[in-house]
Amino acid sequence: MKVGFVSLGCCKNLVDSEQIMGVLMENGHEIVADPKKADAIVVNTCGFIESAKEESINTIFEMAQYADKLIVCGCLAQRYEEELKEEIPEIDAIIPIRDYGHLAQRLQEVLGGGSLGDFAKSERPLSGTPWSAYVKISDGCSNHCTYCAIPLIRGDQKSKVIDEVVAEVKHLASIGVQEITLIAQDTTKYGLDNYGKLMLAELLRQVEKVEGIRWIRVLYMYPDEIEDEVLEVMAASDKILPYFDIPMQHANDRLLKKMNRRGTKEDTIALVKKIRSMFPDAVLRTTAIVGFPSETDEEFEELVDFIREVEWDRLGAFTYSREEDTPAYDMDGLIDEVTAQSRLERLMAVQKDISKKKNEEKVGNVIEVLIEEKEGLKDQYRGRSAADAPDEVDGVVIVRSKKPLKIGGFVNVRITDATEYDLAGEVAE
Repeated sequence: MKVGFVSLGCCKNLVDSEQIMGVLMENGHEIVADPKKADAIVVNTCGFIESAKEESINTIFEMAQYADKLIVCGCLAQRYEEELKEEIPEIDAIIPIRDYGHLAQRLQEVLGGGSLGDFAKSERPLSGTPWSAYVKISDGCSNHCTYCAIPLIRGDQKSKVIDEVVAEVKHLASIGVQEITLIAQDTTKYGLDNYGKLMLAELLRQVEKVEGIRWIRVLYMYPDEIEDEVLEVMAASDKILPYFDIPMQHANDRLLKKMNRRGTKEDTIALVKKIRSMFPDAVLRTTAIVGFPSETDEEFEELVDFIREVEWDRLGAFTYSREEDTPAYDMDGLIDEVTAQSRLERLMAVQKDISKKKNEEKVGNVIEVLIEEKEGLKDQYRGRSAADAPDEVDGVVIVRSKKPLKIGGFVNVRITDATEYDLAGEVAE
């Protein structure tokens, strides 16, 4: 059967999508890109915040018009299984995350064919570029931030064992992958649930040994548990990139406590200073929530001042999304949407200036760039540097070259121009 596939949400969900596609292919189904050519369509949904839920619902209705069979899985299916059954009769099957252990059988009920394969072990096709892949080292989250629905959807953290992660990285290296991004909701807590202690440093030591891998990146590292040992392993490696995605969410200590975030603003400032002293080329990325219940003007200004002081290389921000069944849902002091949106725009304007300044400082430097595509008939390519994660959040590097460049290859580029988020340059001779 020809099966179309739509993957929504984060890179962790993308890994799930690739694993589901692996099970489908193992049972003889063909994955097709064009929904008009599909006999069945699978939509792997996101249910994290309101905008993501709306996108998932809209996509389900859109895909319902194309195929005879429609399967919905993922976070929205886990969180709202009964509501989806009642409200969207066009759906032929809903497979929540808790049923992934029986995924092959569930798919067989709808699509026919065999019931081979294991969601956790079937060989997954890479849906992106063949030189870059995500490796999920744990699922779920045990932090229980008051605004976040992830523990409700995915449960507490469940880490893979080191041998399983290393085996996956070795396989990816054997098929030509050169960039590995280790992902989890909280990578710094890796191993605590099944080893009884933090094991990210040891995992990095083992992954770093895999031949064929050129870049190793880690997303996302919570500030209160970035151990010195992890920093030391990263500093000693020429593969592990000094890229630190540290989701702060806010800078005001009162709000951090209301969010159930551990640590303080001063703790983070001290951590940033330590990282920058150890890694001259460190890239620091964070996220922030504006408009959290009871956030005052003064507390928002404290966040702005914090962003200016740290000068994060990358910043993603969003307005607070009120999610049912989370502790923050019933908190007093809701911020109106107009105020929250105004704060978001102001924060991003501040970051825009910081990003432009930091990019302009790179003009004249020679940096290594992974070439990912050619721009039409121009002598111009698009790529990413070590400072740019593959999740489409960071910027790109525009590379001018009259000589053909290998797509998926690495070149040294002299930076000649900079905008707020992107760089441009020429191949360094």
